[in-house]
Amino acid sequence: MNRSLPRRAALLTPLAALLPSAPDAQEAFPTRQVQIVVPFPPGGATDLMARLLTEPMARSLGQPVIVENRAGATGAIGATSVARATADGHTILMGTASVNSVLPAVRPDVGYDTLNDFAPVLLVASFPNMLVVHPDVPAQNLQELIALLRARPDQLNFASSGIGSSIHLAGELFKLMTNTQMTHVPYRGSAPAVTDLLAGRVNMMFDNMTTVWPHVQRGALRALGVTSARRSPLAPEVPAIAEVLPGYEATSWVGLMAPGRTPEAALARLASAAGSAMQQPAIRQRMTELGAEPGGGTPADFARFLRADVEKWKRVVRDAGVKPA
Repeated sequence: MNRSLPRRAALLTPLAALLPSAPDAQEAFPTRQVQIVVPFPPGGATDLMARLLTEPMARSLGQPVIVENRAGATGAIGATSVARATADGHTILMGTASVNSVLPAVRPDVGYDTLNDFAPVLLVASFPNMLVVHPDVPAQNLQELIALLRARPDQLNFASSGIGSSIHLAGELFKLMTNTQMTHVPYRGSAPAVTDLLAGRVNMMFDNMTTVWPHVQRGALRALGVTSARRSPLAPEVPAIAEVLPGYEATSWVGLMAPGRTPEAALARLASAAGSAMQQPAIRQRMTELGAEPGGGTPADFARFLRADVEKWKRVVRDAGVKPA
């Protein structure tokens, strides 16, 4: 009998006790505060969606969850900071269609690659845009607008919040699918664009529904369609553009994304915490009031959605010949 075996076992036992088991290591996340980086100033739709999730996520995770606004460069500053952050799940991004799908398509040198530099967590919500025209435009519906654009190529224009913005590309996709021409008029933000649209200095715009819907309700603008695949519950009388142009869809979205190579255990905990928050009736109601369609699903679902969205806007940018400003 080898009498050294008990002694060796006694020596190994303290070492083994120092090594956490796999389940314990996974359960350790989070060990400190989690911050959601919003790549825009406070008060916008992306910021509001992030702040809806912080308290319920904090309860689920057992750690504080805060929002940090890092605005600039059309969202690229905040997105880049998360792409380069430590990949442990404690710093995550509230990504958007404009920041993660559209901007990299327009500016390939933006500093991050959405599909390689981020790990999808959860699709939080999607927002339909609304195609609105000034009342002076002699088109009462989508069919009449398309006929008008074909009869008067390049004589009408559409405003946007800037070259390469998601609402700019919504117009470019409309032009491609209808084989029509209209002049793009970019502004530095949505607010001045809407101001000029209301004054009749531009003809039409594809803008966030919650922004333009009040103007439609008071008769200052005419709504011809929403850019989601289906009609919006906020304005069920307004048709989806897809009813006239099958396959047309140009929604904005927001979703949680972690740095690439974040451990699967951390991603799963984040997704579970955010998903549980979004099942709360009060949060879903608030999202609906803001004109959003609540998301959900799994990280894998969001990954599939992202791949399709990124490729779609790459094609639109290429086919429309969109160039950076």
